[in-house]
Amino acid sequence: MKITAQTVQELCDLARLSLEPEEAERMRQDLERILEYVEKLNELDTEGIPPTSHVVEIVTPMRSDDEERRLPVDEVVRNAPRHSRGAFVVPKVIE
Repeated sequence: MKITAQTVQELCDLARLSLEPEEAERMRQDLERILEYVEKLNELDTEGIPPTSHVVEIVTPMRSDDEERRLPVDEVVRNAPRHSRGAFVVPKVIE
């Protein structure tokens, strides 16, 4: 697959990047090489290989989902600089 300068510009627009022409050309070449490598990987015979194979069997330990003692709301917000009706009050960050 050939990557065009227009494709790079569209990707830059989506990512809100501003590249100099030389940087854009390097990016185009890099993306093209990456896609060539991925295409080369598609040539590998993966028949019979499970998609999530791993050298060592990995088991995720699970814990029981037991209810634990919970702190009362008043105790939780007691040390907060500001709180209201059982919730933390934080400064507004979006205008």
